[in-house]
Amino acid sequence: MIVHRRGPADLLQEVMRMRKWCRMIAVMSCFLILCGCGESGTVYSVADSGARIGESVPETISGDSSAGSISAKETSGEPKTLFVYVCGEVCRPGVYELPENSRVYQALDAAGGLTEAADRKAINQAELLSDGRQITVYSVEETSAPGFSGTAAGSPSGIQQPGSGNSGKININTAGKEELMTLSGIGESRAEDIIRYREEHGKFSSAEDIQNVSGIGEKSFQKIKDQIEV
Repeated sequence: MIVHRRGPADLLQEVMRMRKWCRMIAVMSCFLILCGCGESGTVYSVADSGARIGESVPETISGDSSAGSISAKETSGEPKTLFVYVCGEVCRPGVYELPENSRVYQALDAAGGLTEAADRKAINQAELLSDGRQITVYSVEETSAPGFSGTAAGSPSGIQQPGSGNSGKININTAGKEELMTLSGIGESRAEDIIRYREEHGKFSSAEDIQNVSGIGEKSFQKIKDQIEV
């Protein structure tokens, strides 16, 4: 019996055959993996995601994040606020932001409190405020004037308002914005100018002094002179 011993050449051929088979197996494996990846929404290898290999993971659609922000604000429990305009006999007239359900006395405190001339009896400090209200505090002299009508029901300021008096004319020293806007040719902006002038320069000495307000000249005065008084 003849025994054939394999030499180095035989071993080299065997190694080459094994490498050839390994390459074929690797190519087939890649082909199978690529074919399997064609399935939409399936992840086969996810790092640090907690998903198992071959587990189908729903796609995440990237959208506008503002919707989430709005929802967060709606559910965050942020306190609501309101804005009021405090003017007249207060130390610091101006617009103030207060918590919802605040009352008149809180708005007056925010404005630095009442002046010595303020008529405290003419103010309902316990009244509940609403957004956009104007709080006008009048002096004792103003509330004692014949043209002052007392508490006006449904008044937007929630405080005693001056009336037109027996003469039927508007007192430009005590009238609020809404009353001033009833004058011929006086709109919201011009009414605010009148009130601002009154706060900065004091009361008008005569009806003619209203012409000192920016935007009100002789022509405008002629339209309203029979409708106003001091």
